Amino acid sequence: MMRYLLLFSMIFLCQCHGYEKNNMKYTLNFSTSYNQFYIADKLYSGDTDSDNFWTDESYHDRLVMESGILGVSTQSYGLIQGEVFLLQEPVKEIDFSKYDHIVEAGISIESGVLQILDCPNSSVELEIKIKPGKYRVRVYGSNFSSVKENDLSNSTDNDFYKIEIWPQDNVGRKVLKQYIGK
Repeated sequence: MMRYLLLFSMIFLCQCHGYEKNNMKYTLNFSTSYNQFYIADKLYSGDTDSDNFWTDESYHDRLVMESGILGVSTQSYGLIQGEVFLLQEPVKEIDFSKYDHIVEAGISIESGVLQILDCPNSSVELEIKIKPGKYRVRVYGSNFSSVKENDLSNSTDNDFYKIEIWPQDNVGRKVLKQYIGK
């Protein structure tokens, strides 16, 4: 009887939490430099130091995109805190009041391995196995006002990055909310 009760409980929990079963969440907590980190295909082998990588437009948009890599511009210089969500489809309703900046773009992950990399060493901070293909990435940035000097590493910096990733062919960059500040 206990076995049946346990089995029934497991089936019930799986059905009630189907959203969690199809979507994955990962935590980010690492140090980086130069107010940036990268979201990349494991096969990416380009040069993020080239003059064409970070342009005035990509700095303004806080996101640079090249084949196999996205560069995320951060408010703080050092500690990156955040969450990464792998979704089946995009979140449709966004509470814009919770975030300072929201931007999205597409990336192709041909290797089936998505990586979060620090700057400038490109050390792997998070590695996620996913189905090879094209994905849309939305980056939400919040609590930018906690960063008093964005070119110095500071223990009081408390900016936060939420990253959502879902399958989609649209590769263009689009700013959904522009940060107005320093």
